[in-house]
Amino acid sequence: MTNATGQGIASQFDSRLDIQLEAGAPPLVVTPELPALADALDWLRSVDDDLRAATRTHGSLYLRGLPVRDVQDFGAVRNLLVPQRTPYREKATPRHSYGDDVFSSTDLPPAQPIRMHNENSYTLDFPGTLVFCCLTAPAQGGATPVADCRAVLRELPDHLVRRMRATGWALRRNYSDLVSLDWRTAFAADHAEQVEAYCAENLIAARWSGDDLSTSQVRAGIITHPHTGDEVWFNHMAFWNSWSLDEEIRASLVDEFGPDGLPFETSFGDGESLTEDDLATLNAAYAAATVRRSWQPGDVMVVDNILTAHGREPFRGERRIVVAMGGPVSVRDCLPTVDAEARFV
Repeated sequence: MTNATGQGIASQFDSRLDIQLEAGAPPLVVTPELPALADALDWLRSVDDDLRAATRTHGSLYLRGLPVRDVQDFGAVRNLLVPQRTPYREKATPRHSYGDDVFSSTDLPPAQPIRMHNENSYTLDFPGTLVFCCLTAPAQGGATPVADCRAVLRELPDHLVRRMRATGWALRRNYSDLVSLDWRTAFAADHAEQVEAYCAENLIAARWSGDDLSTSQVRAGIITHPHTGDEVWFNHMAFWNSWSLDEEIRASLVDEFGPDGLPFETSFGDGESLTEDDLATLNAAYAAATVRRSWQPGDVMVVDNILTAHGREPFRGERRIVVAMGGPVSVRDCLPTVDAEARFV
């Protein structure tokens, strides 16, 4: 592409990024003036290597100034940032699909915060990179905070780290259209045989009671980034533990479904439960590593999903954040401290 003088647009840009570092906020790159999406795509191509290097160094990177106004614009940006897509497997929270592998970040109620987690940490293959984009910024709140999982691991006490390193973590799910997601939605399947085949291939134990399904899987909670060599805390242990639920909600769910019937429950891989103090320690480690930045329309945030956990803060007003996933990674390539297995715990 050329400008009015015939000079190549991409050649006008210095390939070295001006990264703004602020305490308590993810690194920010303010782009040069980009009047049209085609100009933005040219600029992204010119700094592609620098963006990838910066994301692996910092774990996440905000881009501000891209002329992204709708899902189609975002899809074009995504195609450059993560050309190899990752499907959304073993769905756990409601999302709206906009097509072309672009989703709403979540459709959970605005008042409900989402705790820190690494996307699809419970699957054998997961996205290495997440790309978020703000199409409509909320009037209040609604940030997508991120936490450096290298720092989380360093912050945790030895006894929790040793336990995770030795046993991994276990996830048990009960699928229901009353709470959480039903199994047809979660596995994108119409028949039980499809679910059983997926579970067998992906080391998930499946148990049926009529049309009701429970699953359980053990995964490594500490892995090593295949490119940077950084060891990280990588799991949904705190996010889906019953101690993370509001006390009244937890009591209500246990009363309704029993202690083994919760939509989600986590433990160490050997079945040992977390204590309430353990959960508080995990959350404190995430909090110490968490940074946030308020969304502005057009903002794009690139997240290394192994190095960085993410969440969502409550908000007021309309909020439209979309996300795409790419750069698939196999847990087998991440030096997991325990092997994945299918086991009820």
